[in-house]
Amino acid sequence: MELKTSYFCSLHKQFNTAIEHKILIGRLEKIHFPKLSLYNLDAKIDTGAYTSSLHCHHITTKESTGATLVRFFVLDPDHPEYENRPFEIPVHKIKNVKSSNGIVEERVIIKQKIEIAGKSYTIDLSLTNRAEMKYPVLLGRRFLNKKFIVDVSKKYVFKQTQ
Repeated sequence: MELKTSYFCSLHKQFNTAIEHKILIGRLEKIHFPKLSLYNLDAKIDTGAYTSSLHCHHITTKESTGATLVRFFVLDPDHPEYENRPFEIPVHKIKNVKSSNGIVEERVIIKQKIEIAGKSYTIDLSLTNRAEMKYPVLLGRRFLNKKFIVDVSKKYVFKQTQ
């Protein structure tokens, strides 16, 4: 009996240590991408997705002095944060990503600064057309891992301020 109690006490301590430095967030949160001048965007927190993504359109790549650049427009013209302005930034990598409908597509990945829950992080974002999706940003497991605990019963746990 003592062995079982000791084992469960050990597990409980490990669990508490694992979660004590993580931030509780809801299934939807407001986020900022300050380097893109995008603030208070709705982000869907999706622990089923591995990769995080940003809704973009007119995504093109080009070579420039030995580096690959990506040019894109963020959001849609009817979105309140839309600015009809192209962004041109370095490509971090290009990789195959399986979308929610099971189709594998080649996507451009960029590195960006993200602000969520009052903290700043670096995130890898795949650029894709999410026009058919309800939220312009999806945050996947790769970004969430070891930083956050998601309470799916809550939305907008943190109110972002610009």
